[in-house]
Amino acid sequence: MLGIVLSSNLVMMFIFWELVGVSSYLLISHWFDKPTAADAGKKAFITNRIGDVGFLLGILLVWQQAGTVNIASITGQVSTLAGLLIFCGAVGKSAQFPLHVWLPDAMEGPTPVSALIHAATMVAAGVYMLCQVMVLFTPDALLVIAWIGGITALLAALMAIQQNDIKRILAYSTLSQLGYMVMAVGCGGAEAAMFHLTTHAAFKALLFLGAGAVIYACHHEQDIWNMGGLRHNLSKTSITFIIGALALAGFPLLSGFFSKDAILMHTHMSHKPLFFIGVIVAGLTAFYMMRCVLVAFFGKARTDQAKEADEVPGEMLLPLIILALFSIFLGAPQIGLADFLSFKEVKASHHAAMIWGTIAAAVGLIGGYMVYRNANSDPLPAKLGGLSRWMRDRFYFDELYVFLNHWTQESLSFASSWFDRWIIAGLGVKGTSGAIDVTGCLARLFQSGNLQTYALLTVIGLLGILAWILF
Repeated sequence: MLGIVLSSNLVMMFIFWELVGVSSYLLISHWFDKPTAADAGKKAFITNRIGDVGFLLGILLVWQQAGTVNIASITGQVSTLAGLLIFCGAVGKSAQFPLHVWLPDAMEGPTPVSALIHAATMVAAGVYMLCQVMVLFTPDALLVIAWIGGITALLAALMAIQQNDIKRILAYSTLSQLGYMVMAVGCGGAEAAMFHLTTHAAFKALLFLGAGAVIYACHHEQDIWNMGGLRHNLSKTSITFIIGALALAGFPLLSGFFSKDAILMHTHMSHKPLFFIGVIVAGLTAFYMMRCVLVAFFGKARTDQAKEADEVPGEMLLPLIILALFSIFLGAPQIGLADFLSFKEVKASHHAAMIWGTIAAAVGLIGGYMVYRNANSDPLPAKLGGLSRWMRDRFYFDELYVFLNHWTQESLSFASSWFDRWIIAGLGVKGTSGAIDVTGCLARLFQSGNLQTYALLTVIGLLGILAWILF
């Protein structure tokens, strides 16, 4: 990660980019004896290869058009195609639609890895890279980037609503927040994206480590519906987790409130439809985090694991407290920002973003409370029907990719194997060698060493010559 940050040119950045990827794949499949972990590592590797091929092609195209890969020396825009190919790298690394499918499965790795690599640093590399090379992007490229980010944010938020694994809820939340950041970059708000990247690193790492503490205390139980009442036995852990959840939900005066406000301000000034998507995502975020907190920490304990849970040791609690403080105070420098903004348009957008963002967070929190305050099972599937199943099953993107893989890559592989086996190897290589072998066998029959055979062949040859001459 330090190598990516310190790289002065795109080629060096790509080298460190791949090294970060290797670290990620190995850590995802750390529990290699678990088939799900091994498959998740392969899934992350293959999915990122698609994005990284585009990134590499983009670097070559930038070099061809700008004559340099030095970031500081690239002073103007390159073609839209080159910019979008560079963006492919961020689509893979930061798990944007349609290459978002690997990140939720990355939670198979150890929980501290999920907190450090797959929530706070590695997945943010794509956002950092986009901000660093923003000068490359044409307006058309930025528009595509903004919409990809908005779509990712909305899809992931909808998926998170119906997840029951506490780590997967946070994983889809990470997807959604990364979409927020990418959307901000596309709307010209690189500084807002970096601000949200910073605050998100604090409260999302807090939430993942808090989830790890809960899983540890509940004897490796991860289903929130098998928890409940944890605020009594895990009071300190519960407080820190709730702080992180409120920061993520954009609760006023916490760090996430200010960084989300900055993103919504830029979308309001740039693309109004994306602004409303951002507001909807803010409401959904507050809703699913209220669901997670109420089901896991409030109500009655639903299982023996939840009843027997004890507060985690100090070495696990101390990082949670530190990150909780960051989650509260990282946004403090932004307090009073509106008073220093000089442009009327910026002021109006800032006020609209703050008002709508706050309303969305309030609606989401209140809605989540009304639906899940006394719930012993999820009431949404009965109310939403098929939509709930689609959200729980991640809108069947994985099944779609399996289908496409079966009818494209596997079919092409089968056809190539058949052509290689029967045409090239069979008819070509083996056919040629077989014809020579048969010809040799036939020729060998004429060299038997038997004088009677030679005499017979001589007579047959003479008769053949006479027949040719006479007829």
